[in-house]
Amino acid sequence: MNTWLGLDHVQLAAPVGCEEEARSFFSGILGMKEVPKPEALRKRGGVWFQCGPQTIHIGAEEGFTPAKKAHPAFLVKNIEGLRHRLLEAGVTIKQGEEIPGVIRFFADDPFGNRLEFMEVTTE
Repeated sequence: MNTWLGLDHVQLAAPVGCEEEARSFFSGILGMKEVPKPEALRKRGGVWFQCGPQTIHIGAEEGFTPAKKAHPAFLVKNIEGLRHRLLEAGVTIKQGEEIPGVIRFFADDPFGNRLEFMEVTTE
């Protein structure tokens, strides 16, 4: 039987030519460091970012449609600082239903994909 170790990466789709806008949002606003794509995959377009031990792959897709329900949930420290940065950048924040011990909210990336941001306040 195999052993599950966790997630390596999450891929979010975006329109072809998305790279600079993705860099502006994921690096510029969220503060994620861009990581180089392997040479063999660069021709596909898109861009990758480090998110803790995992990576976020923004993949360029013909006929792109944003994910409005399915979403990654990012665990963060200092969620209020992140909320402030997003609001300053003109990103709309949507409050999620309360979960005991968790502060959370939703926002869309520049391509309309739903993202969740969470900070655990109790262990």
